[in-house]
Amino acid sequence: MTISSQSGVPARPHRSSRAGRRSLRAALAIAVSGLALAACTSEQFQKGYILPIGALEQIPIGASQDQVLIVMGTPSTVATLSGEVFYYISQRAERPVAFMPQKVTDQRVIAIYFDKDRKVQRLANYGLQDGKIFDFISRTTPTSGQEMSYLTPLFKLISFR
Repeated sequence: MTISSQSGVPARPHRSSRAGRRSLRAALAIAVSGLALAACTSEQFQKGYILPIGALEQIPIGASQDQVLIVMGTPSTVATLSGEVFYYISQRAERPVAFMPQKVTDQRVIAIYFDKDRKVQRLANYGLQDGKIFDFISRTTPTSGQEMSYLTPLFKLISFR
């Protein structure tokens, strides 16, 4: 781009336009680096039941099953072994960087046990430290003895014992 004056001689661009371009480039660089850093911030994930504040204090021992349903809502799952048990299951996970895998930071199972008359017998609040991670559907069967690689039978054939 050339700017010419009335005399036909090309004029120099103004210094303010150069400074404007520099400040525009700097602002663009700051915006791009800010977006890149924002993409790398940690994320938190809440899965399952979200416990309302003060909900467990509203359920005394001996409360009815209907009162529990009003205060806590529908349970995640129900067991009926000897009496009934309501389970409220939640998990909190965190991912420090956008592309990293999630790490479980808190895991809660609130169990409300009822007697035969459908009255609260006891409350339990199980956390991450109360259990181990266990794969219920592992699709592998442990075997006794030692594991053998495919080379072991070949070495047994070659050996002179």
